Amino acid sequence: MIKYSLPKDWIKYNPTSVAKELAEAKATVLSLQTIPYQRSWVEDLQQMELKREVAGTSRIEGAELTERELEIAMKETTEQVMTRSQRQAHAAVQTYRWIAGVPADRPISSDLMLHIHRLIVTGADDDHCPPGKVRGRDQNVNFGQPRHRGVEGGEECLQAFSGFIEVLQRQYRDHDPIIQALAAHYHLAAMHPFLDGNGRTARALEALLLQRAGLRDTCFIAMSNYYYDEKSAYLTALAEARSKGHDLTPFLLFGLKGIALQSRRLLSEIQSQVSKALFKNMMYDLFNRLRTQRKRILAKRQMAILKALLEVEQLDARQIYEKTEELYKRLKSPDKAFWRDLVGLVELRAIHAIKDPRVRYVFKVRLEWPTEITETDFFDRIKKLPKAKTYRFLQ
Repeated sequence: MIKYSLPKDWIKYNPTSVAKELAEAKATVLSLQTIPYQRSWVEDLQQMELKREVAGTSRIEGAELTERELEIAMKETTEQVMTRSQRQAHAAVQTYRWIAGVPADRPISSDLMLHIHRLIVTGADDDHCPPGKVRGRDQNVNFGQPRHRGVEGGEECLQAFSGFIEVLQRQYRDHDPIIQALAAHYHLAAMHPFLDGNGRTARALEALLLQRAGLRDTCFIAMSNYYYDEKSAYLTALAEARSKGHDLTPFLLFGLKGIALQSRRLLSEIQSQVSKALFKNMMYDLFNRLRTQRKRILAKRQMAILKALLEVEQLDARQIYEKTEELYKRLKSPDKAFWRDLVGLVELRAIHAIKDPRVRYVFKVRLEWPTEITETDFFDRIKKLPKAKTYRFLQ
């Protein structure tokens, strides 16, 4: 059993050792802050990030939630929340939503920290853990692998918790906000000042401090998702920092890598939405210029196919047909018309046809198409589209 010792330096690390990783993390955060976006895309992405965060912070604690259970947890009411794991996830959702509204100039005080813990455990773990109260005398906790013991309950716990709050408000201000967030996460997890909910509270505190480092509103990233995916390395980094007298360097290296990784993933998703918007603009601009009645009807069907493909990564022909069936089922030869339209989009190079042994082919949009096609090229290709029964790529 590894006992807790009060840190002599609450933000001890090797700046040179983490300089490269810190610069990379800050660069990816800056990229997120400066990329152009449409508000509706990012709001959807942020809901996805919140779900990932809640799933991650719950699963680290051993709660394996289904997608359905997560959807229920994301709702405001608790009518369908039954199990402890579901109640913990629901409490985490409410906590992160509250954190999103905390003013940037509100001090990280004892009251704020205790309120975060209160939100985390109320309705989920308050049958055995007093919400918003540090551990009292003889209330001790063991955790982790190898086994660690939190700070002794009672006076020592109060002393450690008060010292932590004091350095958050003073000494931490001399360090980069991202470093502050990761350091606060480590120390709260290391001391384990509460009977339960310590890890969830530490990760929520980190999220609050990362907001102040620029990862708020449209830039919120699911760090708990990263910690869950790398759970073994996460616990190892926490244990290594503690074994070295609270030298934060191992945990900072691990956490900074996660910030860069999660930021790049979110950036990639936003860039994908930007590419889809450009694709749609080009699609409407070109297809709506087709003049003859026949070509306008064909264009309507092909745009429906493209819209269906823009919603997902890829679809096979049967799945595309199911999504666009209303436009074909009244035609004399619906299958023939559907394949002609689909092949036409392949010939226009607006979509890929990818061989798949299970279904012959799957199809996906080519998001680079708007950067390749010109107006002249488009109309030339329209004139040369294959007639029925000349589907070259299928032969």
